[in-house]
Amino acid sequence: MIHQLNKSVIVKNKTGSFVWARQWNIDWKLLLFLLLFLNVKLLVKIAAIILICILRRDLKFGFRLKDSRLPLFYLLAIAIAVFNWLTGGRINDINYGLVALTGIFFWVLCIFAAHQVKLSVEQNEPTIIHRTIVIFFIINALVSLVVYTGIVWETGRMNPYLYQGNYQKYFIGTGDYIKGITFDTSTTNAVLNAFGVIYFLFRGKNMLVLLCMAVLLLTGSNMTNLILCATLIFVFFFQSGKIQKSMIIICLTMLAIFLVKISPQNNRYVANAYQRLFNKNSGSGTTTTNNIPITLRHDSTLTNEEKKRKTAQRYMDSVSLLVFEKKQKESLTKLGSLSITGLNEKRVIPKDSIHTPRFQHVNDTTAIEKELMTFVNENPGDVPLAAGKKSGQALPGKIAALQQTFEYFKEHPWKILTGTGIGNFSSKLAFRGTGLKVAGGYPKRFTYINNDFKSNHLDLYLYYFTNKDDYHSITNSPNSAYDGLISEYGLAGLFSFAAFYIGFFVKQVKKHAYAIPLLLFMLGIFFIEYWFEQLSVVIFFELLVLLNIKETTLTWSHETT
Repeated sequence: MIHQLNKSVIVKNKTGSFVWARQWNIDWKLLLFLLLFLNVKLLVKIAAIILICILRRDLKFGFRLKDSRLPLFYLLAIAIAVFNWLTGGRINDINYGLVALTGIFFWVLCIFAAHQVKLSVEQNEPTIIHRTIVIFFIINALVSLVVYTGIVWETGRMNPYLYQGNYQKYFIGTGDYIKGITFDTSTTNAVLNAFGVIYFLFRGKNMLVLLCMAVLLLTGSNMTNLILCATLIFVFFFQSGKIQKSMIIICLTMLAIFLVKISPQNNRYVANAYQRLFNKNSGSGTTTTNNIPITLRHDSTLTNEEKKRKTAQRYMDSVSLLVFEKKQKESLTKLGSLSITGLNEKRVIPKDSIHTPRFQHVNDTTAIEKELMTFVNENPGDVPLAAGKKSGQALPGKIAALQQTFEYFKEHPWKILTGTGIGNFSSKLAFRGTGLKVAGGYPKRFTYINNDFKSNHLDLYLYYFTNKDDYHSITNSPNSAYDGLISEYGLAGLFSFAAFYIGFFVKQVKKHAYAIPLLLFMLGIFFIEYWFEQLSVVIFFELLVLLNIKETTLTWSHETT
């Protein structure tokens, strides 16, 4: 019960007594938990769980078959993992035992995080949680904008997305540096801000919608933009009023301006990905619509024929540059014989040519890439695609990974029910267990690589990420929550996810709630990363949906009484 008076409120707490609270009170415990748990470092996430459990000593999770307080999916995932471990013939394998325990520990962290978010929603009025969420997004936006300002300062350009200097350190990859308060990947920041766009759109906070949309665009996450566009179009036709429709149009216009004016190479990148996905032949007809000179475009946006033309153009430009420099030196020599009057004439200092080496991308090999290449050289028979013993992939890596999974189950149909087992085929854990540091650190002496994983998703990953930088993209990563569920937990895992995770929220959602587009968006986002193991955006999704369920339930109860 709440009684409002000026800028304060009187709240009836759990004990039945009334307490004063400022109108801008927020849940500081929740805010601190979100800032720590969403951090990229696993140790920080663990510390966040320990700290919040100390601050709120409530471990009543409330799992039950009917009207469960938390999604039963988490318990079922652990049960399937344990079943596969006990029946998979690896019970005496110490290295695999550590992998299995690590994976189960991740699921336990998911349970604790969901429990704490649920507690915050249960113990606070919706307005307090709303204000907490606003503060989180403002902090995240400030961090993102500070990083962007640093890039502008370094490059000396307001639009670093077109800046090719410093060996194209930024250019098309500028968004990769906009990681936000989580310091995780820019994709994580993009997904969080996409949540913000949907959430604030329904809350009527138009300035915050634009802020989240702006930060989202700065990350340059094409897949997130695509999935958000589809979600906003759904909202436009089925769940929006006039003001919301106007805001959706503004958001889509912002995206169009970004792709056309701010970062046109991203536009071309998306087109190339589409052509690869549907096996379209990008002939000369597709390049005539691109107004960017071929020498200004990144290699990832070019066809093989265009790359040859670009090389030839660079050579001609280099020759022209040498001739220009020679003439410039001759002109400077002649200046000695000019009169003082001649020197008073205004001279134009030529700008640096973008065709010089420092304006061209350099495929530097990082320490991790060197380690990956060493692994390929030491295991050529186990990773034939990466070692060049098989023909290259025509499809993007993410699609090829799903094909590998389905082909595997054709050959091993008896594993389709409960999957290959945790950490054995498609998961962040499987990559972590290799000790190759592509998904976090792992003790070398306990490394574990399942042969099925090695000859499928690991081989595919090594093929793309030991290749030239143009191949290093999220579209070529095999990561996908759906792939992980079906391959390592089988049909049992996929059914548990559909019935006891998605179903858990769907059955509580009221009509026209913003939880509906959040669910649709999240279903799309699950295609691009192992989000449960990432321990980041899923918990924020759960917070928003649980909050919306509470406030719509309260509204519905008030209307019926």
